[in-house]
Amino acid sequence: MRRIALPSIFLPTIALALFAQGAAAETFRFTAIPDEDQARLVERFAKVADYLEERLGVEVEYVPVKSYSAAVTAFRNDQVQLAWFGGLSGVQARRLVPGSQALAQGSEDNAFVSYFIAHESTGLERADELPDEIGGMSLTFGSRTSTSGRLMPEHFLRQRFDDANPEDLFSRVGYSGDHSRTIALVEAGTYDIGAVNYTVWEAAVEDGRVDTDKVGVIWATPSYPDYNWTLRGDADERFGEGFNDKVQAAFLEMEDPELLATFPREVFIPADNDLYAPIEEVAEELGLLR
Repeated sequence: MRRIALPSIFLPTIALALFAQGAAAETFRFTAIPDEDQARLVERFAKVADYLEERLGVEVEYVPVKSYSAAVTAFRNDQVQLAWFGGLSGVQARRLVPGSQALAQGSEDNAFVSYFIAHESTGLERADELPDEIGGMSLTFGSRTSTSGRLMPEHFLRQRFDDANPEDLFSRVGYSGDHSRTIALVEAGTYDIGAVNYTVWEAAVEDGRVDTDKVGVIWATPSYPDYNWTLRGDADERFGEGFNDKVQAAFLEMEDPELLATFPREVFIPADNDLYAPIEEVAEELGLLR
């Protein structure tokens, strides 16, 4: 049975669920950063909840949230015990909840990239570096705390343009909230340029959800570490000895091509907190960690 909680982080204190035999057992809850359209996320993570429930032997519930910061807040407040974070949101969450661990990442996430996309009216074409001509155009990032939609694109923009603040480089800078919205805004010509997660772009192209006559990729960033499954450090204490290892194994042994394709990832591989040190360093430089 698919279980999805109310789409709000402002939930009352979560009560213990009682199983049929009368033994008290806590529901295991997880969330994910809302990097795409909410309907697509619910469809994806309802399937993940079913899979985890079968593998872990406890009731599992997916808790949708409205923003990246809401995902971090839900994790900090113990409203969820597991989260599918981006690189930056994962760093933020683990700093707020000591002992939390990154358990797994997609095989693609160790060398992730962002795409800069542009509306056809700009006349920009794909190149090996961002052209000087983008200065004075309008740009939208994704969420303010998105690794692939803001943090790393801004980092590489600053490298290319002598540490120029995006607000000074572009005529207008926006934050769309998610990658799907970024694509839609650039396709519509609302912004000249956008920074997006490459997997969201490629999935949208493959599914025919983007008109590539109106918008196209002009540059791909160098690679960096990104998405990860992060678990609170008290999982073994609350759900039984070895639960941490069971959760990690559930992802590393996920083999259903249809389920993996919803991310989309080829396979999940082990991760640890140290892998995301470069993300933490860049976030510190840009003042995005508190």
